[in-house]
Amino acid sequence: MIFVNFKTYQQGTGEAALVLAKSCQEVERTTGIKIIPVVQVADIFRLTSQGLIVWAQHVDEVDFGSYTGQVLAQSVLEAGAQGTLLNHSEKKLSLDKLKKILPGLKGLQSLVCAGSVEEGQQISELKPDFLAYEPPELIGGKVSVSESRPEIIKEFIEKIKDIPVLVGAGIHQQTDVREALELGAKGILVSSDVVLSNNPQRELLDLAGGFK
Repeated sequence: MIFVNFKTYQQGTGEAALVLAKSCQEVERTTGIKIIPVVQVADIFRLTSQGLIVWAQHVDEVDFGSYTGQVLAQSVLEAGAQGTLLNHSEKKLSLDKLKKILPGLKGLQSLVCAGSVEEGQQISELKPDFLAYEPPELIGGKVSVSESRPEIIKEFIEKIKDIPVLVGAGIHQQTDVREALELGAKGILVSSDVVLSNNPQRELLDLAGGFK
């Protein structure tokens, strides 16, 4: 599986998000590889109302009530999202907050990011649906974690029991994907390599080739 984080890039916002998500859907149909857009809250219904499967980039630990400006998991679910990304390096959460958020997802799946083996082990005890290993220093770069730190991926996966692990940070070519899968990952989490590409659909097709 490939999770594509649209972040707040112009190429992944509003009508552009719809175009990009449709490209993800087309590549999924062509390759059979599950591709999940991770989008801004404001764009969820725009995409799900067109029959697209999306996840949210974040939810907060709030329930119904007086929480102006925070992201309610139930609202994200009702807008049609099927899951949420949590604890990305650009939106870090304390372990205490994760302990409050995960039990309250009310039907949403969860992909929780970890920047180290130790953090991954702590988060795994909370039983998210997926864990993503993303060393913060490699995010957005051209050197992938598969290339620079394969031994850490292996250690991360060996120490995380019964939770599918994805690999992110710097993934930009088939060899990165293939290496991550060979080390035991179930998929990848990407962003700029796809979203900022001159041809996102072609880039996704290339990455999907790493699953063969």
